[in-house]
Amino acid sequence: MKAAVIYQKGNMPQYVDFAEPAVYNDDELLVSVKAVAIKHFDKGRAAGTHYSSDAPQTGGKVPGGDGVCLLPDGTRVYAIGESGMLAEKAVINKSRIVKLPAELDDATAAALPNAVIGAAMGLKFKAGIQPGDVVLINGATGFTGRVAVQIAKHYGAGRVIATGRNQQSLNDLLALGADEVISVLQDDEQFTKQIKTIHEQTPIDVVIDYLWGHTAEMILTCLKGGGSFTNRIRYVSVGSMGGDLIQLSAANMRSVDLQLSGSGLGAWSKQQVAELFRVILPEMFHLAADGKLKIETIAVKLENIADLWELDVPGGKRLVVTI
Repeated sequence: MKAAVIYQKGNMPQYVDFAEPAVYNDDELLVSVKAVAIKHFDKGRAAGTHYSSDAPQTGGKVPGGDGVCLLPDGTRVYAIGESGMLAEKAVINKSRIVKLPAELDDATAAALPNAVIGAAMGLKFKAGIQPGDVVLINGATGFTGRVAVQIAKHYGAGRVIATGRNQQSLNDLLALGADEVISVLQDDEQFTKQIKTIHEQTPIDVVIDYLWGHTAEMILTCLKGGGSFTNRIRYVSVGSMGGDLIQLSAANMRSVDLQLSGSGLGAWSKQQVAELFRVILPEMFHLAADGKLKIETIAVKLENIADLWELDVPGGKRLVVTI
């Protein structure tokens, strides 16, 4: 079969002939792959920089953790790969599949799940979002952030405030459901002034943070209490595009009813992951099929993978390899 293969961590994948993966037990299936999204997660694992990265593998490895594929009976599904998915064939686990609506195109179906996981799992299970909550999404101009804005509204958020760098993308978020947008490129004084004003007028209940780093420090400072009663704030770290470490004052933690948690691989229970496949993903696929959850993709061919792996994709879009 043809596949994208990485022979050494950090190298570009090569389009080559590669052995078909083998099925080892009754829980697995060999499938034909149709579309795979290239995500920061996949690139991080391939480069060895993500915390879930595997040890180096001799003989080459096919990247790509999930995608759209056809079961042996022709049923089109989204699936998690037991083998790498950037190939004509892959092995999947029968328990990690979701049947796709006929109206949903392959590229959208491949691109959406990672963003749903990066948004809905934090909002639903870590933040416990409630109807009417005021939600701040830090770093919302990326692909997952855009999805998070829409899912927060779908889950009943009363207000959604979005931060980000790209002003055009911030403007686009207003059309996707954000009630207010804030640029992180302005000076610290102006940024914190805007956050504090919002928090004073409509107390922030949930923060979903894709940036971490200095912006997280500023937001947490803005949430600091002054000794009186405070609303319960659920702060969820999902990404760290702005830096992996922050300084956090103990007084900041004690002065407000603050729940600080993370959402990512290892942070969810088996029951929550089961609900992701049984309830959350099917719901989001149908919303996208009905035009109620909007994303943008750029479709490319597998044979061009070496040239496209590091392609500079415009903000808010996802690169999808079709096979």
